[in-house]
Amino acid sequence: MFQAQKLESIGQLAAGVAHEINTPIQYVSDNTRFLRDSFGKLNQVCEAYHELLAALQSGANPAPFISKAQACVESARVKYLCTEIPNAIEDSLEGVSRVAEIVRAIKEFSHPGPAEKLPSDLNHAIASTVLVCRNEWKYVAELALDLDPELPPVQCVAGEFNQVMLNLIVNAAHAIAEAVAGKSEAKGAIAIRTRRVGAWAEIRVRDTGAGIPDAVRPNVLNPFFTTKPMGKGTGQGLAVAHAVIVQKHGGTIDFETEIGVGTTFIIRLPIGTPLPEIEINDVNEPEGNVVPL
Repeated sequence: MFQAQKLESIGQLAAGVAHEINTPIQYVSDNTRFLRDSFGKLNQVCEAYHELLAALQSGANPAPFISKAQACVESARVKYLCTEIPNAIEDSLEGVSRVAEIVRAIKEFSHPGPAEKLPSDLNHAIASTVLVCRNEWKYVAELALDLDPELPPVQCVAGEFNQVMLNLIVNAAHAIAEAVAGKSEAKGAIAIRTRRVGAWAEIRVRDTGAGIPDAVRPNVLNPFFTTKPMGKGTGQGLAVAHAVIVQKHGGTIDFETEIGVGTTFIIRLPIGTPLPEIEINDVNEPEGNVVPL
């Protein structure tokens, strides 16, 4: 179930990642064309000054060469180019850096990584996942990160934690999209916070969606349960999150919700020695009764 969910997520994100990469690549391309044209003009200026220098060295009348050099400088708008060329180079470097950042994030997300639990930087994992799925939330929500820099490394399987965070963020974006549907230029908010709470690392993912109705709350974490229309959801996202966090990592996953206000999912993972690992395939389905913290 986990592998199926991960493959589905990668396929779902592929178009969005391509779009995120295309934007900086576009202005890198535009700047490169500008630099090509600019250096062509500067080359004409250099040639005019070389001709002027040769005329001075040979004792020829420099007047026509001076006029030609002046005309080339004015035509090329040298002062403007000297200002804009460094800006174009900086913009291009920023664009390349942005592409590299996106590629690193998708590589970290999609790479299977070690199957055993290792000390992991949850803040870094969250930031990478947010970047990977940016195209899923940027049109419907503003996303804010409040990541505790003092949060210690946590023993976990990083790839599985990334998948859990992706599921929660995408679900939050979908909930907000439903809440703001039909409202012109309306956006919601997603807030992700990490804190140390005693012996636990706590991650909160809050959205300003419509909230979860009372009737479906007991089933939210059950496998294959979904409130989305046919073809829009498999009902595996939160079930996978429950299996990974609770059954494999000895943590907890709960939620707080209010109709018309939004929902907050709360994940807690043990910072110290984790509980003995349980294979996801060997456990029963969650009972379905969710008790908010």
